Amino acid sequence: MRDDIEKIRREKDKWFSEKFMKQLSGLGVESPPLKGDKLPLYTPLDVENKYLEDIGFPGEFPYTRGVYPGMYLDKLWIMRQIAGYGTARETNQRFKYLLENGETGVTAVFDFPTVMGLDSDNPMAEGEVGRCGVPVDSVEDMRILFDGIPIDRVHVALLSSYPSSPAIFAAYIAMAMEKGLAIDSLAGSIQNHFLAFYTALPKCAKIPPRDAIRIAVDTFEYCSRYMPRWTPINITAHVIRESGATMIQELSYCLANAMAYVEAALERGLDVDSFGPKLAFYFTAGMNLFEEVAKYRAARRLWARIMKEKYNARNPASQMIRFHAQGSAFTVTAQQPLNNLIRSTIQTLAAALGGAQSINVNPFDESLSIPSEESVRLALRTSQIVAYETGITETIDPLGGSYYVETLTNKTEEEVRQLLKLIEEMGDGSMLNGVIKGIESGYFLREVSKAAYDYNKEVESGERVVVGLNSYKVEEDIPIELLTVDPELEKIQVENLKKLKRNRDEKKVHETLEKVKEGAGGKGNLIPLMIEAIRANATVGEITDSIVNVFGLYQPKSGVI
Repeated sequence: MRDDIEKIRREKDKWFSEKFMKQLSGLGVESPPLKGDKLPLYTPLDVENKYLEDIGFPGEFPYTRGVYPGMYLDKLWIMRQIAGYGTARETNQRFKYLLENGETGVTAVFDFPTVMGLDSDNPMAEGEVGRCGVPVDSVEDMRILFDGIPIDRVHVALLSSYPSSPAIFAAYIAMAMEKGLAIDSLAGSIQNHFLAFYTALPKCAKIPPRDAIRIAVDTFEYCSRYMPRWTPINITAHVIRESGATMIQELSYCLANAMAYVEAALERGLDVDSFGPKLAFYFTAGMNLFEEVAKYRAARRLWARIMKEKYNARNPASQMIRFHAQGSAFTVTAQQPLNNLIRSTIQTLAAALGGAQSINVNPFDESLSIPSEESVRLALRTSQIVAYETGITETIDPLGGSYYVETLTNKTEEEVRQLLKLIEEMGDGSMLNGVIKGIESGYFLREVSKAAYDYNKEVESGERVVVGLNSYKVEEDIPIELLTVDPELEKIQVENLKKLKRNRDEKKVHETLEKVKEGAGGKGNLIPLMIEAIRANATVGEITDSIVNVFGLYQPKSGVI
């Protein structure tokens, strides 16, 4: 074997000087036009893996090639499209439209007031209700939102991570109870990942980070006891990447956050194998197809090793990263918006080739408005065409063994390890303390902001080509019918909320909210208390205010923002 390697080395050197560089010289090019530390060609010389230890087989540690033995030969990824606008009624119709067109999972995204814990009748919510998500003020809205949706058979994802996340989760559980469903039968997830917002968007954070982590651990504990099929957290890298982070930062900060949650749960006294199998991840699918595939493969290997070697997880399911991937909105353009169809297709390919368990394809008009029925159906069709017509699902990890992809996978793992080490050192050996320190010192925000600045500088200088934006530009009128949200829907939402407040038992509402406050001040689990409050018709805003009043309003230190 050693002789083979030496022979390959000699032949590669010969090829480089006598063929490759000779051809470039003939074209007047003095050096290869390579980006960063990329090589013009990858060979066995660049891959030093031990196959069984570093790559292995699907469904086996370290899961580099996939978390399940059969991967897409057994089950395709869940095809889901984010939906949320107008009121619960409009969004419910969008859910049904997508299911009729072959969607296999439902994803609700909430409007900004809801995720910030502001009821629709709050003066600060005016003009924002139902514009970029669905407003959910109460269990009544949740009833309408999922009316006619078979939530006992369809995987439901609730996209909420801000302070209102536990109240929204409580409203969902209360709605399911009213339907007569056993909550241990419910399959789905709530995003519930607060740390990503402290990392990349601290202005949006409302309660101190340690209290946010406490709520997340409450959800782990509740689901471990009562909802074994429910994912209590989707540890989200997407928010970080969409804020301008590099691929390495996206994965590093996401895993650092995940480790912080694990350490917080261990401090609570939970067994790592009681919640480890329920942790899920939410990554971005960017435009560099091979780097993205390598990112997913490196993520699986890293997490498996971290959980097994650092946290002593013994259940193989605790060592597996199961992830949702969403196309990068950072890469879409308002100019020549139909180009975004091609971008979404490439991002979907990257997610599928990387072994995602669930994929959301960005509609081409997302940079302009709430997606129309036509654009969201095209997005869903993109996922279906990639799944059924390209052949990439006919074998597992089809890019595994590529010298380039294996090299990128190794390189990604190494660079992420270095960043994780740095963050852990900030916490004197504790990742939980390191993440908190990174948030409070503004470390994460500075690093992500710098990466975003560098990216945009490359775009503005033309060093980075974005077709239709800084190259191949055309004068155009956009012949696209965009969806607009009727402003009257906000009035309807506010009026319905006022009606609910007029007709409810105020004494019962007050009593249940007081219990939530007492719970927030103690050490008990908040989720059952919130379910009781929402069933008494307390609102999402009122429940959120109850915990904010106890935890206090988070104020980033001066100079952090």
